[in-house]
Amino acid sequence: MESEVRSYDAASATTVSVREAVRTLLRRFGMTTVFGNPGSTELKFFQDWPSDFRYVMALHEGCAVAMADAYAQITRNAALVSLHSAGGLGNAMGTIFTAYRNRAPLVILAGQQTRAMFPTEPFLFAADATMLPRPYVKWSCEPARAADVPNAIARAYYTAIERPYGPTFVSIPEDDWDAQTTVPPARRVDSEFVATAALDELVAAINRSRKPALVVGPGVDRDDAAELVTELAERIQAKVFASALSSRCGFAEDHPLYAGSLPRSRSGVAEALAGHDLVVVLGASAFLYHIHSEGPFVETGTAVFQLTDDPEMAAYAAVGTSALTALRPALRYLVPRVAFKPLFLGRPTMNGSTAPPAANEATITIAALLETLRSTLPEDAIVVEEAPITHSILHDFRLFKPGRHFTCASGSLGYGLPAAVGAALAAPGRRIVALLGDGSSYYGIQALWTAAQHRLPISFLVVDNSGYGAMKQFVALQGLRGTPSFDIDGIDIEALARGFGCRSMRAERRAELRPILETSFNIDGPTVVDVVVERALPKLS
Repeated sequence: MESEVRSYDAASATTVSVREAVRTLLRRFGMTTVFGNPGSTELKFFQDWPSDFRYVMALHEGCAVAMADAYAQITRNAALVSLHSAGGLGNAMGTIFTAYRNRAPLVILAGQQTRAMFPTEPFLFAADATMLPRPYVKWSCEPARAADVPNAIARAYYTAIERPYGPTFVSIPEDDWDAQTTVPPARRVDSEFVATAALDELVAAINRSRKPALVVGPGVDRDDAAELVTELAERIQAKVFASALSSRCGFAEDHPLYAGSLPRSRSGVAEALAGHDLVVVLGASAFLYHIHSEGPFVETGTAVFQLTDDPEMAAYAAVGTSALTALRPALRYLVPRVAFKPLFLGRPTMNGSTAPPAANEATITIAALLETLRSTLPEDAIVVEEAPITHSILHDFRLFKPGRHFTCASGSLGYGLPAAVGAALAAPGRRIVALLGDGSSYYGIQALWTAAQHRLPISFLVVDNSGYGAMKQFVALQGLRGTPSFDIDGIDIEALARGFGCRSMRAERRAELRPILETSFNIDGPTVVDVVVERALPKLS
């Protein structure tokens, strides 16, 4: 994300309503799009709704937050969410957790009953309102006075866009909007910082290294630093690995130095990085694990150096040296100081195969879907992905480029489908392709209605194996027996899509897949493609 320094004219000291003061702030901050699901305690905020504001209504609070998450990441500014009291906030907690893990800067507002009613704990009252979203918001507040609401929202905004980015929360009693206050004065907050001493140490380590490697995480794309990472990789001829389960793409997967995504186990990471004497981790955890294994984090003799803007991530890294720094200015400092390494490593060998499947195979495998998607994806398309069943082979197909891939960093389902809506609103005119598991899609299926209402150019591709395939993968990995069924048969995805106002298509045979995808990518408006895939699962690793 750009650390844009915002400067504004001094605010007037004229007394205005809290509602007008907040709207003035939101205009300053560039936050005139509001994502929400309405409720009675928020209605006074919407009174005399101004023509320069846009309200994007979701049919579920979790969808509203996921839409705002993708919107904030693509626009590189905080996004505003309006939720309904404690119940609405509770409904949204899964996607608030994801926004926190995605480092998406959000300002979340929730209504509260009138202050005079607090002592009797009335209907819709949010007891200890600030506690509910913690610890998955950076800051949480219910202002002590109505006049303090604008200052609380200003602080929430500045906190959301300070490194590491993330959501903040303000609970607002409904009668506060009519109270009188003044607009807070304009301020400037600059969160860029560079650890030059640590970077000098890293320069020396890179120049000594015989075989360096880079591990690139979502922080690279977040800081718009992918071009600098590419220059660094080419300059020192380093293999580049994506961090495991990265929520964004920081290095083009079709680049010759791309070596694939790291495994999700400690032993797998150590094996993948074997032979490298230096591993530089950029904007990522060092390292992210999902599958338990024992052993060393890296081989003896391999040094690890992490650059991150997240103090918590640096503290739990457990291996190597961590430097707290803003990534883009750090790379600007670093790249020209490292020595060229003239030897070209060649294209690394990847796991799996990207060879086109045999034409006489009738059924659609997940590999066939990914290969067909790779060859048909529009050049400037943004891919929003939440298809856990594909993760063991997804990055073998080199689909993604910086700025064009967004997924869920938390593992909490319900992000992908509504996030595609937020992406389309943030990038008008771009084709959005949502790659979704069938199980994942049902967590945010209501967002199809919002996509249809706004006629957004989204192709929702549902990987339909009629079940929670990732659960079945873990059953096989752990050698479990006698588990309940994780099948979810009997759902008509096409009918659901039509019911929410979207066009729908179904691909059951491999020969149908390419023409259906190409048709979907050229339809003006949202389309849901039910892609029926084999129930045989890729092996989890």
